[in-house]
Amino acid sequence: MSEFNDQTRPSARHRDEHTAPLTKSQAVLKNAARRGKTGQRMSVVAGVVAAALGVASLGQAANAAFNLPETSQASETQATAQVSNKSAEISASLDAAAKKGAADRAAADQAAAAQAAAEKAAAEKAAAEKAAADQAAAAEKAAADAAAKQAADAAAAAAAAAAAAPKAVDDPAAAKAYAASILANYGWGPGEMTALNTLWEKESNWRTTATNTSSGAYGIVQSLPASKMATAGDDWLTNYQTQIKWGLNYIKERYGSPSAALAFHLANNWY
Repeated sequence: MSEFNDQTRPSARHRDEHTAPLTKSQAVLKNAARRGKTGQRMSVVAGVVAAALGVASLGQAANAAFNLPETSQASETQATAQVSNKSAEISASLDAAAKKGAADRAAADQAAAAQAAAEKAAAEKAAAEKAAADQAAAAEKAAADAAAKQAADAAAAAAAAAAAAPKAVDDPAAAKAYAASILANYGWGPGEMTALNTLWEKESNWRTTATNTSSGAYGIVQSLPASKMATAGDDWLTNYQTQIKWGLNYIKERYGSPSAALAFHLANNWY
């Protein structure tokens, strides 16, 4: 064997010493040392401490070293789950608050819209009622004005008619003179004027408006009914000439002359 070989042999023995089978506790420590996580390094420390305390403690430390990552992971998972649950609860609470706020705003908007609609309807109703009242008042005023105008027009018309109507003239002297002036038209002489004067003095005193309150006979000649004198003229109520003409025609047709009419009247108190 060469010198070279002799020099390498102790090295081989040294390697063999290191490649010898590890005890259980050494294997545990070696595996733990190979892990790179902080928790695993802590297990290595725990293993070393356990080795110093004894094999039994080493086993417990090894078990703790193996269980520590799982426990840490479970704690992290539990913490993550709790955070996730809390976040979900917060998110759900925020969503519920947002929905409630939106619902409250919608309800408030709806109530405001309903109130505005009610106020608008009330205002429109009040305006319609006022317009109807104003229209009724205007119609009533127009009717009253029309009635007042009609009454005023009627009064004016009556006044105008009264002003235009001929006035009844009670003038016995003028009436006698007129009768005497037309006796010849009926074929009578002046002597008949005496009988005629006596006759109509007894009937009316030659007054145009003489009226018998008992019978209704009217005028100088006491026509009954009075409207018969309308055949001599429309002014028979007021015009003594119209009344005299109708009276002389009546005497001529019924008695023939004023003397004959006076004789009948004296016997019967009417003619």
